[in-house]
Amino acid sequence: MPIAGFAGPSARILSSPRYKWWAYGAIAVGMFVTVMDQSGVNIALPRIADRFAADIPTVQWITLGYVLSTAALLMPMGRMSDIMGRKTVYLAGFVLFMAAAAVGGAANALTVIIVAKIVQGVGAAAIQANGLAMVAQVFPENERGKGMGMYMAIIGTGSISGPVMGGLLVSEFGWRSVFFASIPLGLLAVVSAMAVLRGRDDPSAGRDAAAGFDWPGAGLSSASLVSFLLAMTNGHRLGWVSLPVFGALAAATLLLVLFLWWETRASAPMLDLRFFRSKVFSMGVSARFLSFLAGSSIFFLMPFYLIVVLGHEASRAGLMMVPGSLAMAVMGPVSGRLADRIGTRWLAVTGMALSATAMLMFARLSVDSSWVHVVTGMVLSGAGMGIFSSSNTTAVMASIHRERYGIVSAFLNLTRTSANVIGIAFATTLVTLAMGSQGYEPTLAAVTGSGDGGVEGAFVLGLTRAYLTGAALVLAAMVLSAIRGEARAPTLSSSRPSSP
Repeated sequence: MPIAGFAGPSARILSSPRYKWWAYGAIAVGMFVTVMDQSGVNIALPRIADRFAADIPTVQWITLGYVLSTAALLMPMGRMSDIMGRKTVYLAGFVLFMAAAAVGGAANALTVIIVAKIVQGVGAAAIQANGLAMVAQVFPENERGKGMGMYMAIIGTGSISGPVMGGLLVSEFGWRSVFFASIPLGLLAVVSAMAVLRGRDDPSAGRDAAAGFDWPGAGLSSASLVSFLLAMTNGHRLGWVSLPVFGALAAATLLLVLFLWWETRASAPMLDLRFFRSKVFSMGVSARFLSFLAGSSIFFLMPFYLIVVLGHEASRAGLMMVPGSLAMAVMGPVSGRLADRIGTRWLAVTGMALSATAMLMFARLSVDSSWVHVVTGMVLSGAGMGIFSSSNTTAVMASIHRERYGIVSAFLNLTRTSANVIGIAFATTLVTLAMGSQGYEPTLAAVTGSGDGGVEGAFVLGLTRAYLTGAALVLAAMVLSAIRGEARAPTLSSSRPSSP
């Protein structure tokens, strides 16, 4: 679909036998920008707090607002891309993403920054809902695993680069530079996508457009997610039985029930519940949720352990976590290629076995563990997630029709985002409960500000409980992966890649 001022892909690119790599490169630039931006902005939060004389809970709404708007709109954006075309929604998302970045970087009020990040989350939802779907479409079915593995390489590379580049920008040019840096990268992503990606030419999109967009389903799903994630992010602070948290959970449950009821009656549902009749789809999604539920505790709690308990500088602590992301970036493509040859089932099991081993290693951390212990665990965890995610995503995507890749891609991203938020909330609760049981203030702030060796021991006790729980979740994901079987795709039109 041409847009004013830009030509579509040239005939030479479209006819190239290496078109999938042209398309992958264009998509990779865009996905890299969103992953890097999210982790880079987190590095700038302390500087923003100082600039506006705000406390950390208030400044954290910059991140929370972004996560909430992204999560709430992933499925609606995915469904919209199935109707309007992936390239159209993807490009519109980037325009919104860059505009919000410019507003946030130029803002002179904290509230403006928070609103800008919420709007940027809307753009990120449009981008992330389509990235995985477009990669899956440009690779033929017999190379679907390769495509999913390459997608994991983008995520791994972005997660490595975000903190490093964010820290460099904040140190050298101030916190505003983190916002502005995403604009030229975003422009590169837009130009690449417009020059390379095909427009909307999938005949199935016409049928979806005629069916219409499920506005009630979009509203109910978004409202339920926002209520639920607000409860999860505030439960450990306000108390899980407090009225605001209980009320939010009750509202989320009611809205979810209404959403499911409506989806069984809608002529063109937001999420076709018949997907879950597939054993591969339902168990694959469940295993994915459990894996990210467990894995989120590593990246959230480990910096506290490395900096406060072991006494490493923040820069050194960051470097100690990089090998995990590198292992994921390397093993994702390896797993994807193997999945095309030997299937996905036992690769997913192997990945979860490595992750479980890492969790058990982390559960044995003490107040004087060596850096080798930590780095070894990070490598095992990253390799496990890379192997599992590529093979598991390949299986799930193979179980549904290509014309539904948009909504399923969005649903998979939503599964990851929700699991990360819930996992951080539960891990924090386990740690703070352990600290409270030892007579210390049940908050992570007590670890960073006391200088008391006893509170560090209490924190490590909680860390052990969190990682043991994570090991149990990963083992459950391993069992689900073992019994789900291999995907049997539902009558796809062709083994050739279709257009994003």
